[in-house]
Amino acid sequence: MNEYLKNIISNIPEKPGCYQYFDDKGIIIYIGKAKNLKKRVSSYFTKTHSDSPKTRILVNKIRDIKYIIVDSEADTLLLENNLIKKHQPRYNVLLKDDKTYPSIVIRNEYYPRVELTRNIVQDGSQYFGPYSDVPSIKNLLKFIHKLFPVRTCSLNLAPEKINEGKYKVCLEYHIKRCSGPCAGLQSQEDYSENINSIKEILKGNSSTVSNEIYKQMLEYSNKQEFEQANKLKEKFLLVENFKNRSTVVSSINYNIDVYSYDEDEDENFIFINYLNIHNGAIIQAYTFEYRKKNEEEKEELLALGILEIRQKFGSTAKEIVVPFYPDITIEGVEFTIPQRGDKKKLLLLSTQNAKQYKQDRIKKMESLNPEQRSVRILKEIQKDLNLKDLPVHIECFDNSNIQGSNPVSACVVFKMGKPSKRDYRHFNVKTVEGPDDFSTMREVVYRRYHRLLEENTPLPQLIVIDGGKGQLSSACESLKELGIYGKVAIIGIAKRLEEIYYPEDSIPLYLDKNSESLKVIQHLRDEAHRFGITFHRNQRSKNQIKSELDNIKGIGDETKRLLFKEFRSVKRIKEASDESIEKIVGKFKTKLIRNYFENKTVK
Repeated sequence: MNEYLKNIISNIPEKPGCYQYFDDKGIIIYIGKAKNLKKRVSSYFTKTHSDSPKTRILVNKIRDIKYIIVDSEADTLLLENNLIKKHQPRYNVLLKDDKTYPSIVIRNEYYPRVELTRNIVQDGSQYFGPYSDVPSIKNLLKFIHKLFPVRTCSLNLAPEKINEGKYKVCLEYHIKRCSGPCAGLQSQEDYSENINSIKEILKGNSSTVSNEIYKQMLEYSNKQEFEQANKLKEKFLLVENFKNRSTVVSSINYNIDVYSYDEDEDENFIFINYLNIHNGAIIQAYTFEYRKKNEEEKEELLALGILEIRQKFGSTAKEIVVPFYPDITIEGVEFTIPQRGDKKKLLLLSTQNAKQYKQDRIKKMESLNPEQRSVRILKEIQKDLNLKDLPVHIECFDNSNIQGSNPVSACVVFKMGKPSKRDYRHFNVKTVEGPDDFSTMREVVYRRYHRLLEENTPLPQLIVIDGGKGQLSSACESLKELGIYGKVAIIGIAKRLEEIYYPEDSIPLYLDKNSESLKVIQHLRDEAHRFGITFHRNQRSKNQIKSELDNIKGIGDETKRLLFKEFRSVKRIKEASDESIEKIVGKFKTKLIRNYFENKTVK
């Protein structure tokens, strides 16, 4: 595998989506789906494929990789299906009889039937789907027929045939799954009300229906009719689960283009993603970049992108979905900025792919220049925390004690967003007795920056305190006493919900849990905790190892360690011969030990 492919694979996200393999001529040779794109694509290049010659040949021909991210694993099935039918790659196993995913159809009939179908015919019937989870759709149809008694027979229920009395009710009527429209026992208006309710459920507007079911469920539960309540609960859950509809395939046969826009302000690059929707299905996705030459407005850049794409792919779509109106007019083409519904979902999916493309490009550049990544992250921290200066030098404090014993504190230092371990410092707390975090924080912060000021050493641009408002206020008191409060930015991070606190502000800041700013702050906090705990354990161990040998002048920690390693206890040292002790510590120290115990005995 060459470096180009390695770079692509290293940046692929662990998200659901479809991947496309290209040969040296730029032709798609394989399309696949994955719930985790990174793991799936990587597996092609980390395995030998000795049991599959076809796969081995495929891997040898791959020269480029592209991918499209989607919202769910179910959407990957639908997208793969669309792309394979559109591009028919050589190495894909084409589905026999062009099998497609099923849809739900409401037939264009006087008394419409509601059925599952794989065959879409333009006869005025209304189609919903297709759907990848066939068992769920079958259960939904069962639910619909239970909730709304619509017919399942294939009789021609034209008004004149019903009036002639040609039909008689069947078993479905007697078990109350049909209201008998064939025998004139249900009016067309009443039947249409049921069909309209079914359409609302299939469109995703099922809240009204589910609310009514929920109300009935509670009524049965209050009457202690739990069997009926449980049946309604199952229906309620089916309706609620069906609210999550696919983004990849719409229930309406749209033929549109979708464009989204993103930019990298630091590098003056803009990114435009294009989705081509044919008959409601995504069949093409493409992302490209421009570098700003002057101070072009985003409306102008999006217009240039649309013109280039329409020419490149020969698009003739009469409707274009955009995040904002471009600076262009195209005859016969309508620009739409959706606020809700399927088109809004498609725009969000396109935006997600544009942002992913930008992230991939940034990672590629940073792999060539690691310092660039550090600067970018520091700029992100500066922006997220609203700092005046770029936080090149950050310090974090954490206290450690167990029930007040051996209170210590740790200060870790990050430079350019990375640990600078030679600058780490630990503190034995001198003025505080007992478990008092606030006083401890006040002491160590004062000692740390009092010393830096005395040594004329540069101060950090950001101080992070591990703790909430109390610890932060204590640290601020020390900075005020030293006269540097306001000159150095300081924040506190509380562990419970990762709240960021500012001095004199009771309302915390919540950073995105996936943001790199929060990850750096968490790394600082965790490193300070680790460093402090390690030092605290060492101090505790030293205090616990104290023995009678500490009273002998000239016997240090290393000598004690060697003696205890050999003899295990003070009693055994007393009873040991001079020769055996001399082998461990020499004649001089043996004499010191022997004199101590002899004098103690005489006393």
